Amino acid sequence: MAKKEFSFTDAVADIEKILQKIESGALDVDKLANEVKKASELIRQCQKKLKTTEEEINSIFRDLS
Repeated sequence: MAKKEFSFTDAVADIEKILQKIESGALDVDKLANEVKKASELIRQCQKKLKTTEEEINSIFRDLS
């Protein structure tokens, strides 16, 4: 099965859902660590995507100069 391409928008939506569950108390203690771990990984992926995008944009602007 092919790996699904990373979507920044989907990742942010997933992080928001996890945060809502945590804030509402809807997660039991047994699932809390797994959800926090998942959110942490999504945040890392978003940070990486933002950094890559920034580098690409800077490169484009350098080429225009």
